[in-house]
Amino acid sequence: MNWITNYVRPRINSIFSRRETPDNLWTKCPECGTMLFHREVSENLNVCTNCDHHMHITPRARFEALFDGGIFTEVKVPASKPDPLQFRDQKKYPDRLKAAQKQTGESEAMLVACGEIGRTPIVAAAQDFSFMAGSMGMYVGNAIIAAAQEAVKLKRPLILFSAAGGARMQEGILSLMQMPRTTVAVQMLKEAGLPYIVVLTHPTTGGVTASYAMLGDVHIAEPNALICFAGPRVIEQTIREKLPEGFQRAEYLLDHGMLDRVTPRTQLRDELISITRMLLGQPPAIKGDLPAPKTDKTPPEAP
Repeated sequence: MNWITNYVRPRINSIFSRRETPDNLWTKCPECGTMLFHREVSENLNVCTNCDHHMHITPRARFEALFDGGIFTEVKVPASKPDPLQFRDQKKYPDRLKAAQKQTGESEAMLVACGEIGRTPIVAAAQDFSFMAGSMGMYVGNAIIAAAQEAVKLKRPLILFSAAGGARMQEGILSLMQMPRTTVAVQMLKEAGLPYIVVLTHPTTGGVTASYAMLGDVHIAEPNALICFAGPRVIEQTIREKLPEGFQRAEYLLDHGMLDRVTPRTQLRDELISITRMLLGQPPAIKGDLPAPKTDKTPPEAP
């Protein structure tokens, strides 16, 4: 028996012939623990195909699924002062911002865009919970004001997707001042007679819930979204009583009159089209009457 031929050579071949599996090929559902193929989850808008758990989705991915043909134009938002209070905890505030920007690829916690849904022009704004928990700082306030001003200028409805852990503590009182600022922005829409639709996603908490997130003409929530001002644990510790099952979840709030609808993410686009056109007094959208999908091929010129 030749140990070089029978053992060493096969061992060397097995080491060099291994194929590495990409880290992002599979996604584990945090609710049911099922391993899901990444592409399948993306095509289902980050909703688990096994238990229908709604996972985090970025504003950019949400807009690509929302707007006709995935086409939208970003609205410029005025920049805010980077560190108005010179705040520092375990890290400096600017360092936290840079880390969040590197992680998400976005400049801040809210994205504002213009486009069409079902051939209906709208302005949309969405918070990114992965950017410092979507916290409401001066930039988020500027973004909502910019979205409202753009909607009034273009005479379009505003659809806002909320997802936040509340006010941004690194900006202190300046963060809390965004509550009245955004309330004034919403009032601009109401005075212009334009619809304001809010989609509350998981989680929507704190000062966001106490301001622009609950001032819409229509409130829709994604399934099982946590929607509250103070969290359940804080309330239990305060009143020293056990809270009802599902307290502060979307379905509970719908049953108690705080929401108008609870709609799965995969059905949300069609429902927003119907509600928006209804509020504008327009006829229902025609199925299939949408722009042609984007293509890299350029049609030949006519002779």
